[in-house]
Amino acid sequence: MHIPDGMVSGPVNVAAFAVAAAVCGRAAARAAKTLQEDHAPLLGVTAAFIFAAQMLNFPVFAGTSGHFLGALFAAIALGPLNGCLVMTVVLTLQCLLFADGGLTALGTNIFNMGIVGGIGGYAVFRSLQALLPQTRTGFLTSAALASWSSVVLASAACAGELAFSGTIPLQAALPAMAGIHAIIGIGEAIITVAILSTVMASRPHLIASWRQ
Repeated sequence: MHIPDGMVSGPVNVAAFAVAAAVCGRAAARAAKTLQEDHAPLLGVTAAFIFAAQMLNFPVFAGTSGHFLGALFAAIALGPLNGCLVMTVVLTLQCLLFADGGLTALGTNIFNMGIVGGIGGYAVFRSLQALLPQTRTGFLTSAALASWSSVVLASAACAGELAFSGTIPLQAALPAMAGIHAIIGIGEAIITVAILSTVMASRPHLIASWRQ
């Protein structure tokens, strides 16, 4: 899902960069005003954890592999805008240090994974919470389903951008991207719930959405 240079057209990259910059600017301004001093280090710790966790791949099918995205986990733990900031840091470091995702496509990758995956997935999470019981089980079930959807939504956005750029037709890109990421999303859900369960068992006050 990390788009390299040359795969997406210039107009798509520019538009995605503009949206990403606006959202990240809003997120940074809000964090400066509202983030409590004792919670500020959590952003750095969460970014470091997601960065490290994404280095570990698990086999999916037919020689393909996937890895933890972490966008929905960050949104649940820190709030959607803070989670987007964390994903921006992670994706920028991956791009600059490991060439994982192209520099010209950095804004597009932030849009897909940080905004569509993180903020969009968080909207799904909140919608599910309104439908499910307000219990720990309901919370974790919402997190599992939303984390799966965050991966699928981000992959669908990527497919749309590739199709709009003329790289590959949508009827080929969307089933391929969404199909494989629907499987990867299962791993995402399992990892997200495992991490949230562990933190909630010992330090529940660290999970912003659970405090709310």
